[in-house]
Amino acid sequence: MTLPLAARRTMGSRLLRYMSRNTLIAFPSALLIVLALIAIFAPFLGTVDPAQLNPANRLKPPSAEFWFGTDMLGRDIYSRVIYGSRVSLIVGLSVAFFASVCGVIIGTMSGFVRRFDAIIMRIMDGMMSIPSILLAIAIVALIRGSLLTVIVAITIAEIPRTSRLVRSVVLSIREEPYIDAAIVAGASTSRIAIRHIFPNTIAPLSVQATYVCAAAMIAESILSFIGAGLPPIIPSWGNIIADARTFWQIRPTMLLFPALFLSLCVLSVNLLGDGLREALDPRMAKDL
Repeated sequence: MTLPLAARRTMGSRLLRYMSRNTLIAFPSALLIVLALIAIFAPFLGTVDPAQLNPANRLKPPSAEFWFGTDMLGRDIYSRVIYGSRVSLIVGLSVAFFASVCGVIIGTMSGFVRRFDAIIMRIMDGMMSIPSILLAIAIVALIRGSLLTVIVAITIAEIPRTSRLVRSVVLSIREEPYIDAAIVAGASTSRIAIRHIFPNTIAPLSVQATYVCAAAMIAESILSFIGAGLPPIIPSWGNIIADARTFWQIRPTMLLFPALFLSLCVLSVNLLGDGLREALDPRMAKDL
């Protein structure tokens, strides 16, 4: 018997079809590709060393020599913003990846192995009771600030939300008849998790990863802004904005450009998440 058309469409085909017809994914994807290329080729796009000090050029307005102007130490803001894109993208993508991996492991174990559910979820509830940014600040405060420390701190703060999402998916899947059939057939727990449960978590987990990525970029900027994140010698959009807060009235461009790049990057990731949600959810993709 031939399956209905809706049943034969795979997740990948729906996504490609949706991307070709809807700018909600196409536009943010293109913008993120541009930002990624900027980050990769920052050494070639930057005009000078972003850490180079030149007090004689302090607080210069935007010009042909200094496209975004200079800060209070004479550093080129354009070069610092370009290099800052590396930090935000590395932090965002790393946190999204590690939080997703940990979330799959913890959520699957909690949702499928009933005896672990209460213990694991109470730990996750306890972590979620603390605002994620405060938890990240506390973790960074215990360890010397660095890029790795920031990634680890934000990842730990985001794991509970991802775990609960995976757990909710697993709880609904484990009641399906084919799971009972696999258990009766003698399939091991690990085989059931890998073969039947994990593939069903990919779609919601992909959408959640985009939101985690955007949240991680904002969290990194907040940590750098308050001086709890990366050291000032490493340019990030957060510490560039922090440097500009004292001089924004006389040189508003010091604040404008890093804030604009951060806003565009976070907005693009969130729009991509909305597009993926509509493309990967069969209930919202009836017209595809």
